[in-house]
Amino acid sequence: MKRWVWTESYTAWAFMAPGLALIAVFVFWPIIYGIPLSFTDYSVISETHYVGFDNFVTAFHDKNFLISLWNSLLYVIIVPIIQIISIMMAILVNGKIPGVKIFRTAYYIPVVTSMVAVALIWSWLLSNNGVVNFFLLKLGLINDQVAWLSTSSTALFVLMFITMWKGLGYYMMLYLAGLQGIPSDLYEAARVDGASRWRVIWSITIPLLRPHILFCTLISLMGAIRVFDEVYILTKGGPGTSTLTSSVYIFQKGLEQFNFGYASALGLIVSILVGVLSVLVFRFNQKGGVNPY
Repeated sequence: MKRWVWTESYTAWAFMAPGLALIAVFVFWPIIYGIPLSFTDYSVISETHYVGFDNFVTAFHDKNFLISLWNSLLYVIIVPIIQIISIMMAILVNGKIPGVKIFRTAYYIPVVTSMVAVALIWSWLLSNNGVVNFFLLKLGLINDQVAWLSTSSTALFVLMFITMWKGLGYYMMLYLAGLQGIPSDLYEAARVDGASRWRVIWSITIPLLRPHILFCTLISLMGAIRVFDEVYILTKGGPGTSTLTSSVYIFQKGLEQFNFGYASALGLIVSILVGVLSVLVFRFNQKGGVNPY
């Protein structure tokens, strides 16, 4: 009879078990349960009926949902921008410059700051009498105070900027970890060959960061489409529907109007959209989209 032996792998599973149980209960179970729910009219306060694809048909005729979907897709604009800036910041703080640890800490502070605090800070900075308007007026870039979060033409772009500001440090640290894994011999050989700094970045740094670029692009893409916290706290989707994103609209339908069946259908549509975009990112990467060779 084979004797059972406690190995290091069992120890690892024992430590991971509580976290995996929480993920199973609060992440995987709601996803699985939401699929059959999307084919019903479940709303807590009334009897549940099977409605087939009615929720999905309604969704594609729901003007507000289509607007929220379009706003979420617009949010994807920040994905390449945040990746490029993060790589540049990582290259900057990877060098041997005075005070580099202070720079790294300063860039990472927004990441660990709660979104509520971030929202309060930016709502104060962007208010009519806030610091942003003060400096722009002093510099002559605007002629009058701008209600950045209350104007339809600016609110969504301001929220994009806040999302970028908060996330830059996180992606910078991931790229910094990738940079520190690149052998220094490659850089020294490039310098001996007389390669310029930009040539070294383009021919050595970027190709070797490719796995990190793919990973960061995927998670920032998913984060952009699922953006919720900053939008709900600062504008709640307004003014009008100018900042209404799909996550905020699903939240409104599900937890404010208790239309869980319809909200589940909307969530399933958005999940499929995220899956399709993720596959496109993978295919783009496989074809060498970020590889200069």
